[in-house]
Amino acid sequence: MRLLLYGINFRPELTGVGKYSGELADWLAGRGHGVEVVTAPPYYPEWRVPAGYRAWAWRQERDGPGNRVRVWRCPLWVPSRVRTMTRLVHLASFAASSAVPLLWRTVVGRPDVLLVVAPTLAIAPAALLAGALARVPVWLHVQDFEVDAMFQLGMAGGGGRLRRLAHGVERWLLARFDRVGSITPNMVARLHQKGVPPQRCFEFPNWVDLDRVRPRPPGEPNRYRQQLGLSSDDVLVLYAGNMGEKQGLELVIDAARALRGRTRIRFLLVGDGAAQQRLMQAAEGLEAIAWLPLQPLEHLEELLASADLHVLPQRADAADLVMPSKLTGMFASGRATVGTAAADTQLGSALEAAGCRVEPGNASALASAISALADDPARRLALGAGGRAFAEQKLGREAILTGFEVQLQGLASNR
Repeated sequence: MRLLLYGINFRPELTGVGKYSGELADWLAGRGHGVEVVTAPPYYPEWRVPAGYRAWAWRQERDGPGNRVRVWRCPLWVPSRVRTMTRLVHLASFAASSAVPLLWRTVVGRPDVLLVVAPTLAIAPAALLAGALARVPVWLHVQDFEVDAMFQLGMAGGGGRLRRLAHGVERWLLARFDRVGSITPNMVARLHQKGVPPQRCFEFPNWVDLDRVRPRPPGEPNRYRQQLGLSSDDVLVLYAGNMGEKQGLELVIDAARALRGRTRIRFLLVGDGAAQQRLMQAAEGLEAIAWLPLQPLEHLEELLASADLHVLPQRADAADLVMPSKLTGMFASGRATVGTAAADTQLGSALEAAGCRVEPGNASALASAISALADDPARRLALGAGGRAFAEQKLGREAILTGFEVQLQGLASNR
């Protein structure tokens, strides 16, 4: 097949949507498909364009193993302070700058399928127009429901009229794609609620490379534990990923404050994001918390193995709007995971099956769970083994992407 992938995030971004889009493009190219990508320069989660890229320039490059993936980078504006209005302008800037390259590569290149990744839904109109002009089927893959999140997480003001307008536009756009997918059963059910017919929906979960992330024996020398000066008796609680507003990391800081008397419990927060500076200010004076920037992908396995316990907070009002992509690596690492989620959410179900779940927003309960697991190494080992088994059964990259490839081929054949 000839495939065109369209989305604002792509490699070399190390977390979130960009990581998965890059791995998807590589895998499809490795299977012999022709893959092109229309995207932006990397900026996430640091919210700045790194050296070697320019925010205000179009450019073409070859990417991936063997340079088999053709990438078109389109300009965008990256705000220095991320607020609701600056975020909207940021998304609109990419939608505007990428529209013509997208139309050109769709009409001239005539892919078999145009695959659109949301966020952001701002690029949906150009994608639908391109598909109609070239008579190409268009698949929308929803990594998170940004419209719902904008209102439920308090990122947008306005009354019911603005909310109804936004949801009406979203519903109108979703109904016009040939296929719409998302990453969990609950998120697919939300697509049904938004008017997408069940026959057009497909569950396409995030995955983990089980060969790249493998359990390491407890007690094995580890650079991160050595860097922090930890002994084998110290219990390291790790969070690694984006530090944005949806993560609810304030809860981890509150839990660390509640555990100040447990000097053998240490916390390591690794990543970057729009909320990082605010979080670091909130944690001032807490000697148990250490911070590191995002780490190179080749160090991921060792970073995850440094933990005795992974922590995964999620705000209650973000339930089933997003599914934390970092959960796949946590489970695959064979270390215990404790997270905050309601029992009836997708994250809650996963934690009930292969981790330790506490109610969202309850710092005292999170601190109690961490303290209990710190005192129970046998239970930590059992939870870690359960998480690895869950990853092997449900999150393996080859099985998930092979199933997705079959669906793409079916959509292409009905062109």
